[in-house]
Amino acid sequence: MSFRATASHPALILDDVRGAQKMLSGVARVTALEGSRHLTELVGAPVHLKCENLQRTGSFKLRGAYVRISGLTPVERAAGVVAASAGNHAQGVALASSLLGVRSTVFMPVGAPLPKVAATREYGAEVRLHGQVVDETLAAAQEHAQETGAVFIHPFDHPDIIAGQGTVGLEILEQCPEVRTIVLGLGGGGFAAGVAVAVKALRPDVRIVGVQAEGAACYPPSLAAGHPVSLDSPATMADGIKVGRPGDVPYRLVEELVDEVRTVTEDELSSALLLCLERAKLVVEPAGASPVAALLSDPKAFRGPVVAVLSGGNVDPLLMQRILRHGMSAAGRYLSLRLRLTDRPGALATLLAALTVADANVLDISHVRTDPRLGLTEAEVDLHLETKGPQHCAEVEAALRAAGYRVMG
Repeated sequence: MSFRATASHPALILDDVRGAQKMLSGVARVTALEGSRHLTELVGAPVHLKCENLQRTGSFKLRGAYVRISGLTPVERAAGVVAASAGNHAQGVALASSLLGVRSTVFMPVGAPLPKVAATREYGAEVRLHGQVVDETLAAAQEHAQETGAVFIHPFDHPDIIAGQGTVGLEILEQCPEVRTIVLGLGGGGFAAGVAVAVKALRPDVRIVGVQAEGAACYPPSLAAGHPVSLDSPATMADGIKVGRPGDVPYRLVEELVDEVRTVTEDELSSALLLCLERAKLVVEPAGASPVAALLSDPKAFRGPVVAVLSGGNVDPLLMQRILRHGMSAAGRYLSLRLRLTDRPGALATLLAALTVADANVLDISHVRTDPRLGLTEAEVDLHLETKGPQHCAEVEAALRAAGYRVMG
């Protein structure tokens, strides 16, 4: 495939996205569009979830990778391809290469989650672990390309990648013709640019909203400056959108076609992931949950019907465990307390009985009886409780105080 269009010729760009859609027929799944009653009630208009977390390899990345590799010449295919990624792009390149009979080498950071490394290998790539951060991994992959002649497959900064990702936009218009707002995660910009190209060409009235993690938001300063700007040290749990600089190719398309860029906090991301799991029964990674986080943070700001794109579901189980704890804490579902009580037989049992009456579930307890800070007849207890929400937290604290306990915080 040869990308012929520019930002000033949207009809030609649409032709390229449509060509990518034909190319991906039978390769990429047409993922489901699921309604969300909870989000619909919050927003006050229909909200649908576009489930790219259920795509092959667990994210939309297969789309762009397959289109990009399909467009290589026979000589380029013979030389193989190389990519650098901590997860989703790695798996997309690995599977696309296997389907097309092209040899692939994928560089991943030394600390990449083991399930993602194993999946990339199972899809057929040779995996090389190099560097502690993605920038080091990227440099190693580019060096490999120079030394071997393998074609470097960038995760977002190439027109064919953008065209492939844009097929999600075509599917949204087919599945929800009445859509008025599309919300999606924004990292380097390839996904948002592709979706915006397809949607704006057919429905210029549809509002496109990109969502970045607050600690890795490279687009707001870039848009303000009028050109891509690099962040010194992007930091977020959402590794799928943890990008320090917009791509040169998608930047101009995002600047022209994306209506708004919003940022969300880590608390909002973890709360959104928890909501997807509990209410929608969908496993979503933090980057994939970013559109839901935006809806939760300001639900009345979105004109419906809204389609929120869950871009990926590849989350390490250990990270998922930490995120869920964080999300439950952010939602007021955890309560940590330290309190003083009289050190006498049965005092701890009496405290636990009071918590039972307050309907709080004890997750962890630490009972300290010997400490220089304590009086001769005092003991200190650290409690970690599971609660039903912020109001219940306040009720538990009030019940303990009413029972005569000295709550330290």
